Amino acid sequence: MPRTVLHTISPDSKGLIAKITNICYSNQLNIVQNNEFVDNYSNFFFMRTELEGHVDNDKFLRDLDFVLPVGSNRELRSLKRQRIVILVSQEAHCLGELLIKNLYAELDIDIAVVISNHDTLRSLVERFDIPFIFSSHSGLTRIEHDKNIADKIDFYCPDYIVLAKYMRVFTADFVHRYKNKIINIHHSFLPAFIGARPYHQAYDRGVKIIGATAHYVNENLDGGAIIIQDVIPIDHSYKPEDMMRAGRDLEKSVLSRSLYQIATQRVFIHGNRTILL
Repeated sequence: MPRTVLHTISPDSKGLIAKITNICYSNQLNIVQNNEFVDNYSNFFFMRTELEGHVDNDKFLRDLDFVLPVGSNRELRSLKRQRIVILVSQEAHCLGELLIKNLYAELDIDIAVVISNHDTLRSLVERFDIPFIFSSHSGLTRIEHDKNIADKIDFYCPDYIVLAKYMRVFTADFVHRYKNKIINIHHSFLPAFIGARPYHQAYDRGVKIIGATAHYVNENLDGGAIIIQDVIPIDHSYKPEDMMRAGRDLEKSVLSRSLYQIATQRVFIHGNRTILL
């Protein structure tokens, strides 16, 4: 039987779970899994409902609209494998992790193509029989380069764009074109050490933990909604190179875990926050 995920975001009110599940029952849908959360600070209700059965989308959503409070959002999402395009520059660790997990179907993703502004990683990608496109930024403005990249991305019609250590900043127009579709892995525990050379920044501050952050990309540098963060302890003996080596392992893990949450439709975006259910 086909499976679908219902995302509901609503101002909180009494009886929401009963109302939503009754609509599911009346549409002859079986609830396989249900998770909910109430943010008492904002007074908003979030629910992820995994459904089994054939659903008439239009009727089902109309029925929900009849019982949900004003200001609610509801969306049906397929549990199909998510098609992704990876953008990368010259670092191989995050890309390599995703190529291996894709090969062994460890994530519900399919890598359609890898696009890079350097030709360095072509041989790695082609070993996995995945297309590699080199799109140089040399001699181009940011607007021109972003347009070239966007044209290549659109040809592959991805569900998401993953920045696996892609070391360029996008224009606001590019970000808006793919709103809530661009995932980045950042080499620090945001909001600390934004921008370049984070491990040198961390070394100069004498930090005792280093972290990695996977987040959505918005028009503010490293300012999008955070999906997953993690940290590991270090001490005074770590040089910037040691921090970088440890941080790369953490980046791979955080990015993979974030893509699992996204591919299984567990991530809710509300303002500049995420809720994972």
